[in-house]
Parts: sequence; structure tokens; C-alpha cells
Amino acid sequence: MDLVVRQPRLPRPGETIFGSGFETVPGGKGVNQAVAAARIGGDVDFLGAVGADLYGAELRAVLATEGIRCTGLASSSDPTGTAHISVLDSGENSIVVVSGANGSVATLDAAQRSTIAAAAFLVMQCELPVPVLMEAIAVAREAGVFTVLTPAPVIALPAGFLASVDLVVPNQLEAEELTGESDPVRAAEALSAAKTWAIVTLGAEGCVVAFDGEVLGLAPARPVVAVDTTAAGDTFVGTLVARLAMTNAAPTEDSMVDALRWATVASSVSVTRVGATTSMPSFDEVAAILA
Repeated sequence: MDLVVRQPRLPRPGETIFGSGFETVPGGKGVNQAVAAARIGGDVDFLGAVGADLYGAELRAVLATEGIRCTGLASSSDPTGTAHISVLDSGENSIVVVSGANGSVATLDAAQRSTIAAAAFLVMQCELPVPVLMEAIAVAREAGVFTVLTPAPVIALPAGFLASVDLVVPNQLEAEELTGESDPVRAAEALSAAKTWAIVTLGAEGCVVAFDGEVLGLAPARPVVAVDTTAAGDTFVGTLVARLAMTNAAPTEDSMVDALRWATVASSVSVTRVGATTSMPSFDEVAAILA
């Protein structure tokens, strides 16, 4: 659950300032990406964990409303995870995640493994423990499922982990933390080695796309006036994967270009609205802009 405070600036250490608003918004990177994909027409299953509390019940209801199956969403004795989000008046945000129930997941159950094996794409974030992600990747690779990772929040990953993923989508700061490269082009080259796709998102500057150690180009952003950038990256990833899945084939350069067009427009719409899942556009909204 996202706990969102709007404020003029970030407080200095030891300082108290006034905010201008507060709200709770269903979120979490996994839920955000699932909702974004479903609204663009994706057929989505959700795996993870929530607590037996009010936030958990609300998140289950959100998934059901969006037509997302959540038979793989476990219940935990730990509280539902929360993201504590400071949204500045400029639209920029900073986020602190408290894992809660997600951090309690130790392994996949049989139903979750079966769900992954039956999918076309597996989309992951770093809100579940790394051993669980590694287990999910192993199941996916055995079944020929295309794997996608949003490496956020950035954590230490085992050697070879990123190379085992088919597509990695970090923002510029995450890419730098993972590679040590401040230049997003060089970071994309490093992340895409070993036949991996990499897309480094740059906010208003668009994104860098690379494959197998070679940058294919810079996809420009759609200019808009941003009011809240929360979940812009998640909207991008969910839309991208939903479009890729519609081809019923492994991504090619052509299908990636099409998916990037949709993802770019969808994320540009999301930043003109407040909130995470509440800001994400529908298929018809994006299609009308691209028409």
C-alpha cells in the first residue's frame, strides 16, 4: 500500500515541515505493473504475499476489480508491505519500501510454479527475496518463459543473476548502481551483455535500448507537464510487456519498437495524474494518442 505525502521539498535531517496532502493508494511495484499490463489488455496472474489486514484485503479487491487472477497471492502473518512516498510539488518523488509480507516469502508453492510455467512472460521486481526470484527464473527458463526484471529497490544481486534474465528495465540511478556506469548508454551496454535486452529509462529524456552489449538507440519521451511521477516506470514496464505478449512470440527488434511506443505514451499519461494505479491509462486512451 502506498502512503503518499505531498510536500514542497524534502526536509533536512532533524527538520519538520508541513505537507499539503496525504492519501493511501493501492500500489507496490508488482501490483502497479500488473494493473498497467491488465489495462492495456494483458492477461495477468499475480504472485506475492499480503498480510491478513485491511491493506491486504484492499489490494486483493483492487486486483479482482482489474480482472487480475491472484490465486498465487499468499497470506502472511506479517503485515502487508508499504511504500512511504514523498511527492514534491515539482512532481518528483522519493520512496521508502517496508517489505512486510513480501519479505516473508521463502519459496514458491506448487501452484505458483505451475502458474509461472504456463505463462508467456514472467515480470519480477526486487520486492521479493532474491532466492525466490532465482527460483522463479529457474522455473521460467525450464518452461521457455521470457523473463523481465525491474531491479528496484536496488539490492545486491548474485554474480550472473542479471545475465540470467531476458530483459532488465532499470531507471538511470538503478542502472548506475548495478553497473557503476554514470553514462546510461554505457550502463545499457553492460546490462545487455550475454544476449540480454536492457532498457534504461531516463524520465523526460526517454530511454536507452540495448541488446547483447550493443545500444540500438534512444527512444524519446512524449513531452507532458508532470504532476506526479509515482509509478511512471511501472506503467512503462507493464505496458511494454503487455504489448510484447500480444505478438505470441519472443520479442524482436520490431515488436520491441512497437511496445516502446505504447509504453512511452502510457507512462507519459500516468505522470499527468496523481497516484500509482489511479494514474494508469486504458488501452483506448493510449490507442487514441497513437492513432
